[in-house]
Amino acid sequence: MSEHIRYVTDATFTAEVLQSPVPVLVDYWAEWCGPCRMIAPILDEVSKEYAGRLHIAKVNVDENQETPQKYGVRGIPTLMLFKNGNIEATKVGALSKSQLTAFIDSHI
Repeated sequence: MSEHIRYVTDATFTAEVLQSPVPVLVDYWAEWCGPCRMIAPILDEVSKEYAGRLHIAKVNVDENQETPQKYGVRGIPTLMLFKNGNIEATKVGALSKSQLTAFIDSHI
């Protein structure tokens, strides 16, 4: 796991995501989720390539149920891009690296 990826909880979400000075891509995931495991290495790569311009945060939906519920997460993996404390864009499902970078680039 990259040092550029942060594990965020319900308790730290406001400070780590909503108050972040740079955009944050939040990955809502779970240990048992196959597609979540498929995109993990891609998020790892992207976190290094976008270091300084974008933070990547992971929220385990099994351990943190308040935040996903608040933001209407119904399926995982769900990726939400937060900018200035607001949801800028959302994608549900595993993405290829090119799909993910296109999604990020169109919103940051």
